[in-house]
Amino acid sequence: MSRRWIQNPNRCADEYLDGIEDFIEFARRQNPGATRIRCPCRRCNNTLWETIENVGFHLVRNGMIETYSIWNLHGEQVDHASSSNAPRVDNVEPIVDPNDQVMGIIQDAFPFASTNINQEGEDDVPTPIDSAEFEQYEKLLKNANQELYPGCESFSVLTAIVELMHGKIKYRMSNLCFDYFLGVFKRMLPTDNCLPKDHKHAQKVLHGLGLGYEKIHACKNNCMLFYKEHETLDTCPICNESRFKMTSQNRTTKIPQKVMRYLPLKPRLQRLYMSTHTATDMRWHKEKRVDDDVMRHPADGEAWKEFDRTFPEFAADPRNVRLGLATDGFNPYGVLNQYHSTWPIFAFPYNLPPWKCMKKEYMMMTVLITEDPGRSIDVYLRPLVDELKDLWTNGVRTYDKSIGRMFTLRAAVMWTVNDFPAYAMVSGWSTKGYMACPVCKEDVTSGWHAGKVCYLGHRRWLPWDHEWREKDKEFDGNTERRLRPREWSGDEILEQLNRLDFAPFGKTVSRTRPSTHLNWTHKPMFFELPYWSKLKLRHNLDVMHVEKNVFDTLVGTILDIEGKTKDTIKARLDLERMGIRRGLWMNRDSDKARRDLAFFSMKPNDKKEFLKFVSSVKFPDGYASNIARCVNVDGGKFTGLKSHDCHVFMQRLLPVDMFQLRHDIVQVLCKFEMIFPPAFFTSMMHVMVHLPEEALLAGPVNYRWMYPIERLLGELKKSVRNRAKPEGSIIEAWVQYESLTFCGIRLSPPPPQPPPLVPWRPCHRRRHRSLIAVAVATVASTGTPPRRCRFSFLCATPACLFSAPLFDMFGPLDRTETHMSDLIRRGRSMTTAPSSDPPAQSASAATAPALMDYVVVGPRASRGLASSASSVEQPASARRRHRPTDTIDTTSTDGTGASGSQPG
Repeated sequence: MSRRWIQNPNRCADEYLDGIEDFIEFARRQNPGATRIRCPCRRCNNTLWETIENVGFHLVRNGMIETYSIWNLHGEQVDHASSSNAPRVDNVEPIVDPNDQVMGIIQDAFPFASTNINQEGEDDVPTPIDSAEFEQYEKLLKNANQELYPGCESFSVLTAIVELMHGKIKYRMSNLCFDYFLGVFKRMLPTDNCLPKDHKHAQKVLHGLGLGYEKIHACKNNCMLFYKEHETLDTCPICNESRFKMTSQNRTTKIPQKVMRYLPLKPRLQRLYMSTHTATDMRWHKEKRVDDDVMRHPADGEAWKEFDRTFPEFAADPRNVRLGLATDGFNPYGVLNQYHSTWPIFAFPYNLPPWKCMKKEYMMMTVLITEDPGRSIDVYLRPLVDELKDLWTNGVRTYDKSIGRMFTLRAAVMWTVNDFPAYAMVSGWSTKGYMACPVCKEDVTSGWHAGKVCYLGHRRWLPWDHEWREKDKEFDGNTERRLRPREWSGDEILEQLNRLDFAPFGKTVSRTRPSTHLNWTHKPMFFELPYWSKLKLRHNLDVMHVEKNVFDTLVGTILDIEGKTKDTIKARLDLERMGIRRGLWMNRDSDKARRDLAFFSMKPNDKKEFLKFVSSVKFPDGYASNIARCVNVDGGKFTGLKSHDCHVFMQRLLPVDMFQLRHDIVQVLCKFEMIFPPAFFTSMMHVMVHLPEEALLAGPVNYRWMYPIERLLGELKKSVRNRAKPEGSIIEAWVQYESLTFCGIRLSPPPPQPPPLVPWRPCHRRRHRSLIAVAVATVASTGTPPRRCRFSFLCATPACLFSAPLFDMFGPLDRTETHMSDLIRRGRSMTTAPSSDPPAQSASAATAPALMDYVVVGPRASRGLASSASSVEQPASARRRHRPTDTIDTTSTDGTGASGSQPG
């Protein structure tokens, strides 16, 4: 039977879907009575056990492992030398010698030490290995060949250390805890064992697998780095500050004032090609990506395609790396110290497929700064920019393990990802004041309203003949005849920067800027890259923080929350000064002035009902936090909402006008201008107008927001063990994590045997159903094509409200009705039980609570939601309680039954 379908990139093709059915039938036949089997999808990688129905769904959504052509883990017999009596391989983990795996790791890390590799091109001589690197190789090889104790064949010294250190990192064991258990294991083993006695000696053994870092001294006032030509200086030539601290004369070593840690980028990029697994994935964007006008990857965006057209030589080799850069600060002390701030800078490759891109394992820390650098961040970017320039111009010779040959690796930064304050630091354009918008620049429409700068004038983006351009009283009292702000090319920005004269960095520089500098604070270091001015998009507006600020502004104003609403007394007085919207002016009685509740704010009873509805909503485990804890019904407000909670609100709970922002952002903002006072329009509200354009340029938003970076910063904060030197703890833990991650690509412990399935029993509370099961059941029952019924929550990272639709329901879809109907038919076969859920309703403000019909509605939600805009009653399925049974009720008309053979 041909299994070429596994290599088919179109997972909706008939060949691929028929192949999945053949695999499911094969697995059932070879494993009779089994309830769970290994899932061979690209995410589970034959390490996780799933029900057979879920395995079929995973293969449609994620695709099968391309190298898994012999299904030996699912009962297929392996033919050894065409022998007819080959033993059957059962569905158990194959026995692999961990010592052989460790030897493979060493060979990947030192490809030139033990093999003769032919390079492509004229140079056929392998790159020579230096003496220090060869010494590390010999030490690792010695430990890999040395038995843990005499007679031990299962573990070598290196294998045991890799396994133990992997567990230390995975479960965040402290050094003291690790030393204790290491001592216990050492006493358990025979007395002549070679196990290291503590963590320090174990680290020395693994030192050869790490990539290391450099310490670069910096000026106390962030003027310069003592780097390259300034490496031998003892004082800063700009501010004359000493390089070292004043210490006792008896001290032999000098203590620097400030230290920056730099992790070289070249060896970390080379490691991506030292393993067959990642070397193949680094070409995915060119060789396996389906180009069918669907946004799935940054390579589908216009910025990527324009870069390929501008630099065809770079684009000719798919192994050249496209990078993103991100930076943000965090406090390693938590609430113990309010002033310290640590700033790492990360690089991440965009060549990888969507299921690996932006994952922690493939993020590379390049710089670690010990304090908030402010606009002096360019000083600390100097080593990174120098290396990026060399990677673009000359490249670095790299060994490709997948083909066994050398090639010249080049790299380019596509854009940066930052929140709004860090955007100003990296781009050089201040995000404060009257020209805070970094896209509109000096052409932005701003003014002083209610004691702060506000940003109006969104009618400029409307068509020239739009009727709203002629209205005045409904907006700010003026008609709008101006064109939309112009777009600045990189060459124009560079020419403008070259005309300006910026003062040097340092403590003595005045904070004021000349008027000729507009909002520029400094010339960004990235403009030294030869290709930077040619990019269509250089810096991204972070959707995560924009979404959070928009939510706080919108909900705070609608619920009239004190301290968060923009409808303040100053805003009402500002409306009187402008002479517009008389209905919102202050109500004056004799000598007193009173601010009445605005028409766009909820009345107390409506607010209470809305908050009760929100507190009753339940989400699947891991989808969102317990939002009910953040609802204060009596106080009429939200407290303690995180950024992701706001994301869930904007996506799922609020009126679906929010979803129209990706299509009608200009009209929505203009409507807001007719409703809310000018004080409502902060810089975060204004930059929404630029987000759809960025989505078209750079692709899906989940590759360009700060969520993965913020999670990674949380991991770094947990690695601080020595609070006296937090940066030292962070960098040592990170380097150790890098070496063990490299080992983890080849060496992973076998998963435990899955426990038997327990029939699902409904608890006393209303239980939610799986979103995926509901979505599949809805499509299967209604026949609605997935391209019209999009469920963004089925993706690994859901589509943000500001971006274009990113994923269809089952991944890449063929746009023909034949494939749609075929996919729906197969969706029915993969559904555990028929469903009679109603079809997804169209998006409208009046059906906001109805969106939750497909999530979970708590016991109190049957009262409905009565608001000033609409009142919606919950469906019967939300009011009916579960029956205490373990099996599905196939006669139920509400579709709330749950399978008794699967967990809920």
